[in-house]
Amino acid sequence: MALAFTRFYNRSFDRSPYTTLAIANSGLSVLGDCLAQAVQVAGASDGETVRYDPVRSARFAVFGLVMGPFIGRWVKFLEQQFPMNAGKTTAGNLLALTKRVASDQILMAPLGLTIFLGSMGVMEGRSSGEIGLKYHDLFWPALYTNWKVWPAIQFVNFKFVPLAFRVPFQSTCGCFWTLYLSMLNSSDSNQHPKSA
Repeated sequence: MALAFTRFYNRSFDRSPYTTLAIANSGLSVLGDCLAQAVQVAGASDGETVRYDPVRSARFAVFGLVMGPFIGRWVKFLEQQFPMNAGKTTAGNLLALTKRVASDQILMAPLGLTIFLGSMGVMEGRSSGEIGLKYHDLFWPALYTNWKVWPAIQFVNFKFVPLAFRVPFQSTCGCFWTLYLSMLNSSDSNQHPKSA
């Protein structure tokens, strides 16, 4: 079964890489949000009503759909800028790998988080002031958490995962990151409800 899916994915990626990445990333983003909502429903205190919110999952689907090709282009850019190959020394490949991970964490992590918070705010119908509050409350805690987790994941991703599978690998690991972001975004929404 897994082998058949891998073949299907490879054929799809070869024919239309960015469409494949968009669909895969969208599905995995929804999965992360569904996990987050399941955790929130299970953790609801007595008397508190927490239900699954399909509109919230739809926002994650849209976010994942747009970000998949964007991240795919970024990963390809890093591959071209900092090539690793058999002709290089071990130290040369390690330096290229370090540059990929550092570039990803210094440039893409803050940009991706900025896009996430802004796009979620817009899709939730928040005003610019409310989105600004969301940035104020969530950006730095989320970025610090990102820097504790993602460098190791990206090291494995850039070192061992073939190019076609890097975004899905990142998105699969990202299910847990999406769970974190979804819960963080939801907790901030409860602290700062959208104005009427």
